Amino acid sequence: MNRQAQAVVLLLLGGAVVRASITDLYLRYVKEGLRPLLIAAGLVLVATAVATLWYELRPPATGDHESGDGDGDGHGHESGDGHEHHSHEPRIGWLLLLPVLGLLLIAPPALGSYAAEQAGTALAADQQPSDYPPLPPGEPAPVTVLDYASRALFDRGVSIGGRRVRLTGFIVAGPDGQPMLARMMLSCCAADGRPVKLGLTGDVPLGLPNDTWVEATGRYSDRVGRDPVNDAEIPYLAVESWREVPVPRNQYE
Repeated sequence: MNRQAQAVVLLLLGGAVVRASITDLYLRYVKEGLRPLLIAAGLVLVATAVATLWYELRPPATGDHESGDGDGDGHGHESGDGHEHHSHEPRIGWLLLLPVLGLLLIAPPALGSYAAEQAGTALAADQQPSDYPPLPPGEPAPVTVLDYASRALFDRGVSIGGRRVRLTGFIVAGPDGQPMLARMMLSCCAADGRPVKLGLTGDVPLGLPNDTWVEATGRYSDRVGRDPVNDAEIPYLAVESWREVPVPRNQYE
């Protein structure tokens, strides 16, 4: 692979990163706050590729690389037996096109119920309780799955009180076959994604397939289960009502 081919691959890679960053595709790979860094990195790759192509394709300066002299350019291109030598660079370099094509042509789904079933809940019992602020205004109060689970486990629902809450997550089958509500949490990117799981009591959304997104409204429940994957505690939500909702733009918390 010569420099021109390398620059084309670099241009495609940079363009793919910029394309993913200016759309919502990047949310399937990394956290939302990393968008400016991805755009900057993609633009740097594109600029580097354009500069390399300009350098390689520019016309030679007048008087450079004149042929005809015995000690000129011909000295380095022919051996004593009159045969030209051609450098053969490894073809394996073309495999760099595979991740570029994958990024351009394939849009993998966000982590869902399968990943949640394989990993233990992200809320470990050794975390220390902390003072939680009041719930957001509104009735019911809109909270994330992580926020509700943290309040339910680490201060046993004191900061929730008797208020109704509204959460959005996807359905995942629990160890007893009953549905649970889950949401994947990222520290940086999809590679370190871990689920936050909630057990459900009351008006449980039965009969829904895994990865169905629902909005559940309910109240704090003091019931606590155990995750069979890592034996961590799983809090419960007493569901009063629920409805199916479209897949959110950002599926991670």
